[in-house]
Amino acid sequence: MVTGVSRDLARQFAKQLAEDPAVDRVIGVDIVPPRGDIGDVSFVRADIRTPVIAKVIVKEDVDTVVHMSVIATPGDVGGRGTMKELNVIGTMQLLAACQRAPGLQHLVVKSTSTVYGATNRDPAMFTEDMEARRLPKTGYARDAFEVEGYVRGFARRRPDVRVTTLRAANVIGPDVQSPTAQYFRLSVVPRVLGFDPRLQFLHRDDLLAVLAHAVRTDVAGTFNVAGDGIITLSQALRRLGRPSVPVPGFALSGLGSTLGTAGLVDFSPEQQRFLTFGRGIDTTRMREVLGFAPRFTTSEAFADFARALGPGAISPGRITSPDTVLAGVAGLVEGRSDRG
Repeated sequence: MVTGVSRDLARQFAKQLAEDPAVDRVIGVDIVPPRGDIGDVSFVRADIRTPVIAKVIVKEDVDTVVHMSVIATPGDVGGRGTMKELNVIGTMQLLAACQRAPGLQHLVVKSTSTVYGATNRDPAMFTEDMEARRLPKTGYARDAFEVEGYVRGFARRRPDVRVTTLRAANVIGPDVQSPTAQYFRLSVVPRVLGFDPRLQFLHRDDLLAVLAHAVRTDVAGTFNVAGDGIITLSQALRRLGRPSVPVPGFALSGLGSTLGTAGLVDFSPEQQRFLTFGRGIDTTRMREVLGFAPRFTTSEAFADFARALGPGAISPGRITSPDTVLAGVAGLVEGRSDRG
């Protein structure tokens, strides 16, 4: 069973898994039907926040659950309150259902490296046994932190179930919709004055591959997952060929609110800290214990994303005048009022 299949990544993963001859059947669960083709996936309309999910797991004789319905953007579900309810209460109910399912053998949870936070006191690379230097208080990072806590509690109560948690770096790719992808799609990209954060990415195809690998593998535990290497924000912007404007850190929050109101990008506090301090995660356990090696490096994953966007305004051979850049900045600050 795969949760969250109304969202593109979960839908694509479920469809891909259903094509595997070693898998008898894949059940996709969500509140609303998927938007695209789900192939041979059997869709069940169910809300994981309610006890009905337990009936689905038992009735369908589910042996493996892949939990992919932790949502990163409140705008997608109508607000922060609904987002937290879906993420935290939904996970609690799902785990309670798994607790009562005697046939369950394996639980795979797609988590995020956002649980490590981003501060000026961070290590060069976070390993899986490290914690955030500053525990998240709100938003997606807090939800992911709580979700992982509940998953660890489930693992203690059901030691007979293999529990695999994948802390994925920022997922990127040609058709990925995420706060990070939205940020890099801006016509003029704001950045924090005086900072050049280190970034790691995981290509969409590698995320799908590592989830499938985790389903087929008997290894349990928590694993950082990212493409090899890092790039800095300045390198990423040069490769995109997009103009950027440095913004003082204290002004970034206000600009982020403006961009969010305009519907351009979800600029949450954790996203702002990430774009200030960056983050690095160590993937030694991913390779040596989980036995997975991404096909794309961080640089290659970002290059594939950049190719899909096409050449930017200041790519080689395309020079944008300062007036054009300033006009783009003005459009961001005004919140693109013409949309309304």
